Amino acid sequence: MDQRQQHITDDAPGAPRYEPRDAGRRRVHRTGAWAAALLLAGVSAVVVFRAADRDGPTPVPQLLAFLPWLIAPTAAALLLALLSRWRTGMVWGVVVLGALAWYIEPYGPSGTVGGSDGVPVSGVRVLASNVQFSRGTNALIDTVARHRPDIVFVAECGRPCRDALDRESLRARYPHRQAVAADGSEGSMILSRFPLKAAPTVAGAMGMPAATADVRGHAVRLQLAHPMPPLPDQVGVWRTELGRLADAARAGEGPAIVAGDFNATQDHAAFRHILDAGALHDAARLTGHSRTPSWPSTAPGPLGTQIDHVLVTDDFSADEAHFIELADTDHRALLVDLTLHG
Repeated sequence: MDQRQQHITDDAPGAPRYEPRDAGRRRVHRTGAWAAALLLAGVSAVVVFRAADRDGPTPVPQLLAFLPWLIAPTAAALLLALLSRWRTGMVWGVVVLGALAWYIEPYGPSGTVGGSDGVPVSGVRVLASNVQFSRGTNALIDTVARHRPDIVFVAECGRPCRDALDRESLRARYPHRQAVAADGSEGSMILSRFPLKAAPTVAGAMGMPAATADVRGHAVRLQLAHPMPPLPDQVGVWRTELGRLADAARAGEGPAIVAGDFNATQDHAAFRHILDAGALHDAARLTGHSRTPSWPSTAPGPLGTQIDHVLVTDDFSADEAHFIELADTDHRALLVDLTLHG
């Protein structure tokens, strides 16, 4: 008998028994296979909801926001399955990786779309920014002075933010305003150099003002978006408020810009329903920046997710988009150059 395959025992009562090396290896393989199965089961649940066009309960909406980064636990699970020689896990891991690769593809068309074949009417530069409880207002004002947008959508614009934006120099450039005057995260404001006519706000826990802008004789609907984030105990409110934005997009006609902090990504069904309901296109997607993160701005490198968007009807073409670092806020601002076509 091969000595390496023998149980090594001690005749003394209660002495430990040592398993053969093959038995220890099998135990390690089983442990690796179980770990792989748990990782794959968690990622698969998220992928199933994505495939079913549903956002699901907590923690699915939160994980969907970071869908591309689920490749990391899936790759780890596949490696564990390989090391454990678990063939079912190997196949499972490859299938999940393939599904993630499929859904990571940007949603919607790229480049020029729809009515952009018409006659150019006017360039429109749009800036959307969440100033995080008014803290980033000074940085926003510097950015506005540097880039001179035509329309500015400001979320979380409380009293300090409103007072700062009411300075004479800013009043001169943006004489037209539409706001939800509230403190903290509930305040929001649209500033415009084009004349504005008030429009009904979208109901929400945080302000979402709307207006109609006169852009060289063309009526353009403006809607600021700032629904409740999908906190574990607020997923229902988040879904409802995104649904109201979709209803508002569906109800209107003509050129429209919907911009702000959506607290949602292209991997959320509720956000895709807004795009589909109003025949809207994501300007970042049109300009090749569909996965550029906007939050949290403190995340290193490519980490983070894109929850700040500028959406436009196909009356517009999107020429350029830039995500801009702002001090004292956890969001990057989004600057987009649009062209309105007749």
